[in-house]
Amino acid sequence: MPFKADPVTITAEERAELREMSLSRSLPAGDVFKARLILMLAAGRSYAEIRQRLETSSPTISQWKKRFVEERIPGLMEVRHPGRKATVITPRLQARVLAATRRKPKDGSTQWSVRKLAQELSISKDAVHRIWRKAGIKPHRLERYMASNDPDFETKAADIIGLYLNPPQHAAVFCVDEKSAIQALDRLDPVLPLSPGRAERHGFEYYRHGTLSLYAALDVNTGRVHGKTAARHTSEQFVDFLDQVVGLCKPKQEIHIILDNLSAHKTKKVAAFLQEHPQVKLHFTPTYSSWLNQVEIWFARIEREVIARGIFTSVKDLARKLMRYIRGYSKNARPFQWKYSDLNKRIKL
Repeated sequence: MPFKADPVTITAEERAELREMSLSRSLPAGDVFKARLILMLAAGRSYAEIRQRLETSSPTISQWKKRFVEERIPGLMEVRHPGRKATVITPRLQARVLAATRRKPKDGSTQWSVRKLAQELSISKDAVHRIWRKAGIKPHRLERYMASNDPDFETKAADIIGLYLNPPQHAAVFCVDEKSAIQALDRLDPVLPLSPGRAERHGFEYYRHGTLSLYAALDVNTGRVHGKTAARHTSEQFVDFLDQVVGLCKPKQEIHIILDNLSAHKTKKVAAFLQEHPQVKLHFTPTYSSWLNQVEIWFARIEREVIARGIFTSVKDLARKLMRYIRGYSKNARPFQWKYSDLNKRIKL
């Protein structure tokens, strides 16, 4: 009859930390083993099942069970450093580690590593790792942002968001922009296709056939995209594209176009076009706020699905494949559910 271990009682917080430790790929294998062992004891598993599942012995199970009952999770990490006690993580130590993390290292490097900060503070790297994990700190990660310096940011942003959430009745709303200098790259080496256990592989060397620009107008109401390729992005090409966008709409229909502050969008030719088409109104995004333009979301998609891994034998081939994608996309297009929900993420200067 298998010996049934007395279940170990653990708190919800300990269970969450042990589960995270048991799935970790960065912690030593010994720590992962102990976390799994305690979780199995907490689930009421028998010694026989634990021995078989973890390939261990009954004395080892009893040893770590006793250590956990007496010292909890810190006790599981002590034996890896013979002669040294596990670091007890107190609120004062947490504050000390977090304060040191916000300072730059003295050796000239740009961020701390677990081992470097542990050596600086004369504590164990496991303590630093656990404090960082609890605080959600990842010094190796970097996020970039761009803050608008437009004094009329609130007014312009509210105008554009209003067009998304409550557009004028019977009006058409388009998000327009151009993706310039798209390279027609042709791989010199054959592509090795995807296979089990191996990702698709491209050679490093390529031949550049040239570049082109892609104009796109995203219909906010339907999600469909109208596109046009051009050798260069000039004011003449932009006005010609606006004329195509107007041609998509009913005669004299009110048209609102959201676009950025590129100089080609504010020339005399554009002004003359607006005089000829009084039903068209341009809405410029605030400076450094391209994220307000929904077509940028679509540009990221075509970059990911067509351009980044595409192989193009000529500029014409690039244009043909871009337009083929646009036609296919528009057949099943759906409008973006655009929203800005987390006000805490706004960057303020």
